[in-house]
Amino acid sequence: MTESDISVELPTGSEALFDGARPTFNISRDDFEAAVLAGFAQWPRRIPCRFFYDTVGSDLFEQITQLEEYYPTRVETALLETYGAEIAHSIELPRVLVEFGSGSSRKTSLLIGALGDVPAYIPIDIAAESLQAAASWLSARHANLSIVPLIADFTKTRVLPEIAERHAKLGYFSGSTIGNLSHDEARAFLAGAARLLGKDSAFLIGVDLKKDVSILIPAYNDKAGVTAAFNLNLLARINRELDGDFDLSRFAHEAVYNARAGRIEIYIVSLGDQMVRVKGHGFTFAKGERIHTENSHKYTVAEFQALARSASWRPARVWTDPANLFSLHLLQL
Repeated sequence: MTESDISVELPTGSEALFDGARPTFNISRDDFEAAVLAGFAQWPRRIPCRFFYDTVGSDLFEQITQLEEYYPTRVETALLETYGAEIAHSIELPRVLVEFGSGSSRKTSLLIGALGDVPAYIPIDIAAESLQAAASWLSARHANLSIVPLIADFTKTRVLPEIAERHAKLGYFSGSTIGNLSHDEARAFLAGAARLLGKDSAFLIGVDLKKDVSILIPAYNDKAGVTAAFNLNLLARINRELDGDFDLSRFAHEAVYNARAGRIEIYIVSLGDQMVRVKGHGFTFAKGERIHTENSHKYTVAEFQALARSASWRPARVWTDPANLFSLHLLQL
């Protein structure tokens, strides 16, 4: 299968611009502008984390996943390698694989290999170029796999491609991305996924576990500064796309652990009193003022299972590594 053989579908009511075989989703810049202007008008100021992943941000995140300090990707990969056959046996039945926020799909290849008979793979992601590249990469490794990429916000997807209606479904949500959602948002997402996947579906979810802060903080503030560059790229993106004039040297990356909320909180901090402009709007920042960019919630196994139950899912199995850093939860309807 070649890149041009991969059909890319759009959710009902969405619009896209196509340039050859690589589509670009046309809402991104408008959404980005609206979110930044609204976020800077709030207190505390914020930029939603979904805007991390432009081309530069996606490349930086791939670098983050290779860092010594960043354990989630490494440990989740090891869990799939170690327990892939057991996961496949627990799931049973050939199922269409639906991945939420698929990104590079590197770990997905391990899951597909373990499952064996997969009628189709439907990766859902809003980053069109990354989605297309991942689909091409997977097709080269799984020659007989039918891949139907869906360009969409996975938290808002309401309809799957037609091929999904003919088979039982397995959802996959990797990388502890669910931790970026508040508990209420996570519950709503899980309930929405239950409606989307339908009766008798299964759901495999990667969930980061609570652990000592000495492990957590370096994972989000590495010594090489890659995570800092990833975070500050949001300001660089504002400069590139929204006529911003941020001086990145006057802002810094900050990662803190909020023990009471059970989450890592990521901020961009102003290093001095200053004014910046975005799309003709002026914003004053005081020294020490923060822009909130991300939360990453951590769970115990029991906490996540209780959350899943509250959204109509039944916890079936859970796999963890020996150090209890990360978990893979299999849920069923």
